[in-house]
Amino acid sequence: MNLITPSIWVLLDDRAGNRSQCFGVTEALSLPYDIKELKYSAMAMLPNRILGASFWGLTKESQSTLQEPWPDLAISAGRRTAPVAREIKYRSDGHTKLVHMMWPGADGINDFDLICVPNHDNCPDARNILKTTGAASAISAEKMSELHQEYVSEFVQYPSPKFALFCGGSTKSRRFTDEMAADLGKNASDLARSTGGSLLLTTSRRTGDQAQVLIDHINAPAQVHQWGDAGDNPYRAFLGAADAIIVTGDSMSMCSEACSTGKPVYIHAPPDLITNKHNRLHQELYALGCAKPLEQKFQSWAYQPLNIARTIADQITVLLSSESV
Repeated sequence: MNLITPSIWVLLDDRAGNRSQCFGVTEALSLPYDIKELKYSAMAMLPNRILGASFWGLTKESQSTLQEPWPDLAISAGRRTAPVAREIKYRSDGHTKLVHMMWPGADGINDFDLICVPNHDNCPDARNILKTTGAASAISAEKMSELHQEYVSEFVQYPSPKFALFCGGSTKSRRFTDEMAADLGKNASDLARSTGGSLLLTTSRRTGDQAQVLIDHINAPAQVHQWGDAGDNPYRAFLGAADAIIVTGDSMSMCSEACSTGKPVYIHAPPDLITNKHNRLHQELYALGCAKPLEQKFQSWAYQPLNIARTIADQITVLLSSESV
């Protein structure tokens, strides 16, 4: 392997959380890379134990973009990219090193040189598994100062402290109800009003009709962007301008990203929305002092921000420079 300029492929699919993790790691790695956009066929729905190491789950167009020369390193995230990464390694006769975020499934885990999984997934221990608090993110405390300078003037008309409010919604197994949305709107408003502050709200595709319920129950000064509104999603702008963050606990990516900023984080976690896995992450973040349950009075605090992307990038650097490469 060329230790000076290793060739790197980043395998990206259409899931925002997967993409964010990959971009966070590659940015921390500070090496050039090529993006391989993956489009799935119907076969991608099959279990990985059936797909094995293969390109079967990809469209023919996506398969055609994966040709030799094979890279020195492939970075991937999510269940559906795992068979693709493994097939790349096989076609390279084992030359390509594989780094994967999230649990790829029990089949073929020895094909991966590094598997990065959050503690709350309760995955088994193994020589190639790195366990972390939460997920990798493209956000860091250092980047927050840049974002603040870029965006704070856009929201000067809203009183401080400003609370970024990021709302997820229903998941495959749990429903985000009208009552949950109403409680979030009221509690977030109470928190902002307790200090004379304001809210910077953005909803997601999963919020659904409950977005309007949430908005109807906000009685603090607020900038609101609903999913589907015209213009760019102001997520990064809100992160940069905010003094603190409120996030719904249904999204482990959003919770992890919020706790990467160094800003106070409040988690809205209704028991009927939150799974045991979600709760394990929340409790870990509370214990580390990164976050608190959403309450009605604001008190600022400091903590060591998460920087999982940097942790993973450091491990990749060791991997690329190891004698076994």
